[in-house]
Amino acid sequence: MTLTPKSLGRIAAAGSAALLFGAFVFQALGYAPCAMCIWQRYPHAIAIGMGALLLLALPVLPILIIGALSALSTSALGAFHTGVERGWWEGPTSCTGSGLDVSQMSVSELLPSASSSDPTLILCDEVVWEFLTLSMASWNAILSGVLACLWLVAIARHQKGRWYEAADVS
Repeated sequence: MTLTPKSLGRIAAAGSAALLFGAFVFQALGYAPCAMCIWQRYPHAIAIGMGALLLLALPVLPILIIGALSALSTSALGAFHTGVERGWWEGPTSCTGSGLDVSQMSVSELLPSASSSDPTLILCDEVVWEFLTLSMASWNAILSGVLACLWLVAIARHQKGRWYEAADVS
């Protein structure tokens, strides 16, 4: 059984939905996301939307391309975030330990235990959870890369089908 381009796109979109759901589960379990974690969620939402659009009678190729670009972008963000966590390169100063300006912080931000609310500053360069030595950002990079490959296979199959249609001059 060969999967159609639309089917492959919907499978990839379902993968993005699963990854996004997983991110919200971790958040519900108390693993608050940093700014870069949040950035990685937006492309997944776009990919999910593209999967939904594949259910309609719309031109398929642009939807597949946007889905692939979404998966590629969240994979790239995850790879960048992994590099920041591992100290391979600098991350945004707004969410890493290197960019804190303590003169502008309130007492509750400086001493979270002095506040009754949860701390609001989550650093992007700290790993809060890992599995098999890979952080959530690393897993997102890898799994989103797999989803991007699914989108790209869908594009290739779509284009191959169009090529066969054009060559069939019976």
